[in-house]
Amino acid sequence: MTGADSAPRRDAQVVVLGLGYVGLPLAVALSHRFVTVGFDTDARRIAELNAGHDRTREIDSDRLNASPLLLCHRIDQCPPAEFYIVCVPTPIDDAKQPDLTLVRAASRTIAAMLPGAVAAGKVPVVVYESTVYPGVTEEICAPILQAESGLICGQDFFLGYSPERINPGDREHTIDKITKVVSGQTPAVLDRVADLYGAITSGGVHRAASIKVAEAAKVIENAQRDINIAFINEVAQIFSTMGISTSAVLAAAGTKWNFLPFRPGLVGGHCIGVDPYYLAHRAQSLGIEPRVILAGRDINDGMAPWVAIQLHRACGHRPGCALVLGVTFKEDIPDLRNSKVVDLIAALRDLGHDVQVHDPHADPAEAMHEYGLALAPDALDHRYDLVVLAVPHRAYLAMGSAALRALVHPGGMLGDLKGVIDGADWTL
Repeated sequence: MTGADSAPRRDAQVVVLGLGYVGLPLAVALSHRFVTVGFDTDARRIAELNAGHDRTREIDSDRLNASPLLLCHRIDQCPPAEFYIVCVPTPIDDAKQPDLTLVRAASRTIAAMLPGAVAAGKVPVVVYESTVYPGVTEEICAPILQAESGLICGQDFFLGYSPERINPGDREHTIDKITKVVSGQTPAVLDRVADLYGAITSGGVHRAASIKVAEAAKVIENAQRDINIAFINEVAQIFSTMGISTSAVLAAAGTKWNFLPFRPGLVGGHCIGVDPYYLAHRAQSLGIEPRVILAGRDINDGMAPWVAIQLHRACGHRPGCALVLGVTFKEDIPDLRNSKVVDLIAALRDLGHDVQVHDPHADPAEAMHEYGLALAPDALDHRYDLVVLAVPHRAYLAMGSAALRALVHPGGMLGDLKGVIDGADWTL
């Protein structure tokens, strides 16, 4: 891919491995300062990007076409580089344990590239952005890089870590504006990593004391938010049982200057609903029981079934035809990863409701592949006994309360998980 580039270029070459929500924005930003190659093993993804289409919608076609980013899906297409940056997902498995499969695979892929870089006279730095628990970069990834490349870590190549802070759909806190935490295996490597990221963000860099410190900072950022939301979810359950409006309580408490404005809700996505398990896993491996972290996760993971029961009770315990509006993990993005709306749908169906699902942003094929969930594009043409606004996409808000109410049969119920519909019958 070629395009206009008025910014000064630098000599360093960078390979970004993994071109999803994290890797693509990073690679595009780097491409305007350094010779940058975006690598992804998904040939279809590379073809889409070469055609100017980003299915994640993080980079629009104009920006993509204007970027000098080079794209490839084969190892032999990657030139020798000074930096190799890993941006692959780190999910959890069915037992809610860290799944490092993709990080391990990415390490093997980079290991195959390192000998060529060293032979070209470079001293490459492998930087991980993927969220992990403290110790993964040095204790798991480094041995793979050494074994697969035949090179010595700390001599032939070096390590760095700079945790990703991408918030899908957020156009304010973008990669070129946020503060980047950076770390390196040695002071000299730290300088190199800091210079790399400092060249692309106006937010500056924070030099972490070590790679483990940088890894730890990332997991506690999201664990802290998860715990705060869990507290509000728990008090919402208490107040609901008492017949007290949680929204009214939060409005009153929010008048205090240092009250934190968290709201109840479903906690999914690729970070907040996942990262605490990474920290908990590491704690348990050290013989420490992470009681607060896991208690928060337990509350948030159980929120969708609890909401389904409340909706069912509000319907008079009568199963009916229901419509759930929105299934992505947050508003106005196509990201379905770890969506807890899926759990809400399953719980409503378990209670006997015939549930239809509508979402203007979700990919129907992905919804079916990931969750066996069929989306109904014509769902807004019918009426239902229960309509639940689960994700407040702008398209739904633009309809207005009256139009949303019109989707409900007379005597039916309109539920609102975000408190944005005037006159909703049930609000979380």
